[in-house]
Amino acid sequence: MDLYSKASELGIQTEFIDGQGHLHVTDTAALNIIVEAMPAPLSRRFLGEPVVIRSGRPARTELGQAATLPLRWKILAGVKVIAEGKTGDRKGDTGDRKGDTGAHAISWPADLPEGSYRLQLSDASAFTEEAPLMVTPPRAYGGDFDRGWLLAVQLYGVRSARNWGIGDFTDLEGLIELAGHLGADGVGLNPLHALFDDRPADCSPYSPNSRLFLNPLYIDVERLPEFQPRDVDGEALARVREGDIVDYVGVAGLKWRALRLAFERFRAHPSIGRRQDLEKFRAERGTLLSRFACFEALRHRFDTPWWEWPEHWRQPDEAGCAGLRQGSDAAEIEFVEFVQWTADRQLQRCRDRARALGMNIGLYLDVAVGVQSDGFDAWNEQTAISRHLAVGAPPDPLNTIGQNWGLAGFNAAGLEVRAFEPYRQMLQASMRYAGAIRLDHVLGLKRLYLVPHGFAARDGAYVRMPFEALLAVTAQESVAHRCVVIGEDLGTVPEGFRAQMADWGIWSYQVMMFERDDDGSFRDVDRYLPNALVTFNTHDLSSYAGWRSFSDLKLKRSLGIDPGESDDARWHALTMLTDILRRHAIDRHDLYAVAGFLSRTRSRLLTISLEDLLGVIDQPNIPGTVNEHPNWRQRLPLPIDEIAAAIDAAALRRATAERARAVV
Repeated sequence: MDLYSKASELGIQTEFIDGQGHLHVTDTAALNIIVEAMPAPLSRRFLGEPVVIRSGRPARTELGQAATLPLRWKILAGVKVIAEGKTGDRKGDTGDRKGDTGAHAISWPADLPEGSYRLQLSDASAFTEEAPLMVTPPRAYGGDFDRGWLLAVQLYGVRSARNWGIGDFTDLEGLIELAGHLGADGVGLNPLHALFDDRPADCSPYSPNSRLFLNPLYIDVERLPEFQPRDVDGEALARVREGDIVDYVGVAGLKWRALRLAFERFRAHPSIGRRQDLEKFRAERGTLLSRFACFEALRHRFDTPWWEWPEHWRQPDEAGCAGLRQGSDAAEIEFVEFVQWTADRQLQRCRDRARALGMNIGLYLDVAVGVQSDGFDAWNEQTAISRHLAVGAPPDPLNTIGQNWGLAGFNAAGLEVRAFEPYRQMLQASMRYAGAIRLDHVLGLKRLYLVPHGFAARDGAYVRMPFEALLAVTAQESVAHRCVVIGEDLGTVPEGFRAQMADWGIWSYQVMMFERDDDGSFRDVDRYLPNALVTFNTHDLSSYAGWRSFSDLKLKRSLGIDPGESDDARWHALTMLTDILRRHAIDRHDLYAVAGFLSRTRSRLLTISLEDLLGVIDQPNIPGTVNEHPNWRQRLPLPIDEIAAAIDAAALRRATAERARAVV
């Protein structure tokens, strides 16, 4: 089989039209690496893809013509048979729940219970095949509220007199209180994913070690019962509290030392209640927690990427992990679990406070599109995650050379082999305490743009993903957790993508900066979707103050980056903004005016960033930079206890009056 035939079999799209309207044909050398990096697809004779049945809707699956009829099928939950039958035999199906017969098709029973199952098929030639089968809610959870708004915050940047130079979960409780006072329905956050404890300067929340666990730097160490004031160097603490940039290295040094001392006291003299709660947490997180703790111990021991470890540690192994727990690494493994337990319970406390305030959302959490290839998730799911390929985006008007995010993503064949469990676990971890999540680059559920290591972003290729099956898992977990799912659907969007997302109840993500017609005019309120989250900007775009002052254009040019916009175009945008605001009798053009306009849209959620409310000029992140700009490091200009006084609360309440939660 030639290279292009192999690529087609793997769902690789070898040519495409980019966001600038140019035809791209994938370089042969790059394509060869992409093909070699993908696991072999499951051999299929009967089915083209996993079976998805939406509860309450008729469901029929066409069989491949290679099937020799009659064909028997059986749906299993573990070893239990949920339903079985036969198709292609006019005598009819058999079993408790019967599907209709038909040539080369199965019409599934209408009363199948919702859940995830294994489907077994066997035809008259005795050829057998297995596939995942999911019976799902008809749609994802839609929320039980009309319209609301959220306060968006980069948690690391929060200042307070008591935190250790980085925003923490106690600050988050304070932000929830502030948001409640302002009438918001929750707080939106940057990803809280676990990073690398020994690489604290690598601080991007979108480049995680694992999407299944939390970043311990957000722990308020002083809330641990085992903490003692002598555990921290007062002078060093004072230093990390100073300045406008988070000193991640300094913060990490202080926090990890204090966490280890607290753990030693806990291990020596645990209270019965805390020991029981740790065991409860271990049971809640199960094998994943045990593997993560073992991985971290091994990573510190070998200090190299996991594919360079001794052969027997390059794959997760339950017996090996059990042996580690009995050896010299036992304390280190328990320490990792202790830290994750602490972070989990502090985040849970934030969720509980939001519920007590009657917030409809509470926590709105972001989920990164991929993971670092040398991190836990890539080691733990080597079939479902392709470490040799990086997720990115082809060239578009804002990023004319394309994007390579340096992150490993899921692959279709591996997910199907694993019955989509890795994706499900990621959702479960993200939804654990969230009332809403945002899936970064949700376009990756349908197709991922993958770039081989060592190649330019323009040399990538799109790879097809099992879209319907991933939507099905999303709906299952969304309903189970009562968690709204918002898909970040910006960029080059395939035809029909948004309609299919909407049909499954996944909300859209509409950014006012991009909601403009060909003449540059801003779209009116009736052009925004009801099931959508609306916002003026994102963490990758200019703040409102920076946008009005042209600071973002000046900064990008000073860094040698094409901003994708001229000064004349920006002046035109400002004129167009004034026009749309005046159309709604809004005669100002400050942040509160924009919030008032967006508040009038039909969209059910609106986010307003704390940086914008405080007039911050610089943006949190400039795509395409690493050290040229202090990405993910900037602290807010005021401590948390001074923020309320700095915000014009009356103006904000007027702007959001149509969607604000009643403040008791």
